[in-house]
Amino acid sequence: MKNSQDKSSGTTGFLGGLVVTMGRILISFFVPVITFLVLWQVFIFLRDSSAPQIVIVLVAIIWGVAGVAILYVVSNWFVEQLPGPWTRRLQPFVYIGPAVVIMGWYLAIPVLRTLILSFKDEIGATWVGFDNYIFAFTDRIMLETFRNNLLWMIVGTSFSVGLGLLIAVLADRSRFEAVYKSIIFMPMAISFVGAGVIWKFVYTYKGEGVGIDEIGLINAIVLALGGQSQPWLSLPPWNNFFLIVIMVWLQTGFAMVVISSAIKGIPLELLEAARIDGATEVQAFFKITIPYIKGTLITVITTIVIFSLKLFDIVRVMTGGNNGTNVIANEFYLQRFTYGNTGRASAIAIVLLIAVIPVIVNNLREFSKERRAF
Repeated sequence: MKNSQDKSSGTTGFLGGLVVTMGRILISFFVPVITFLVLWQVFIFLRDSSAPQIVIVLVAIIWGVAGVAILYVVSNWFVEQLPGPWTRRLQPFVYIGPAVVIMGWYLAIPVLRTLILSFKDEIGATWVGFDNYIFAFTDRIMLETFRNNLLWMIVGTSFSVGLGLLIAVLADRSRFEAVYKSIIFMPMAISFVGAGVIWKFVYTYKGEGVGIDEIGLINAIVLALGGQSQPWLSLPPWNNFFLIVIMVWLQTGFAMVVISSAIKGIPLELLEAARIDGATEVQAFFKITIPYIKGTLITVITTIVIFSLKLFDIVRVMTGGNNGTNVIANEFYLQRFTYGNTGRASAIAIVLLIAVIPVIVNNLREFSKERRAF
């Protein structure tokens, strides 16, 4: 009799616990759904509303900040309602899940759609196979863009990182370090378009004629020294190097700051020991400083290489890609928005993506080696 009662109470307890658990799961499921629907309605309001601009701005700010916080809080609460093992398994995804979804929605899906469009014609209606890729690797203009991007990648990256490293080493030994670094880093606060406009005035060429004065800085200096003004941005292949100067001007400050912070992390005892052993400053630099900051150098080089591969703003503002200065990103822009050829533009975008992937993979491989070494 007692065993029957125990079994009955055990069954009742099990069923009661099951009902409670299922109830918690159902409630925790509907709460995020309702939260999402409310947030979605706010989005619809922001998209379609004819309310005053100030109201829309305030709602957007409140919805943007509070909406994200609510989603995290509600999602975390939902996971905590699940049984213990499931909570431990799912809780990490509460925090990385939104980032993964956003990356998938705004990166993975567009890449897939672009890949599909790259095998279609100019309006994306008919399959044309590899015709767009054949164009990308055989057209004279495209070959010119590859050459120019390679030039930007090699020359621009070398000078940006080299000058950044040199300035970082020299500035660290000066009592006016903060002043020097502030001046070198200042161009980083300027947008690429803004930098292009500034340097366009530097290279401006008005031409020869009565009553025409040169307003370009370089031509003004050349004329003051008794020389003759030149159309600097119309002189291939030198015009590419004149444009690369702008990239070096912008990126040297970034390289300097990152490398300088790495150099300051080198133990002073290590450098002092090298000097006591008779090492010169040059030997200490190449044998100790460079190996110690190798990881930072790789990061800086990778960042600037990727920037040089997807370069667009400077060329678009300065020359529009004319006179032998075209680059891959600018040709993509022309094919898509000037010529209206979706297929060729998509193929160029995929080629640019493929060009960036080896740089990123190599960077990750180097980081893995360093992690194993430590």
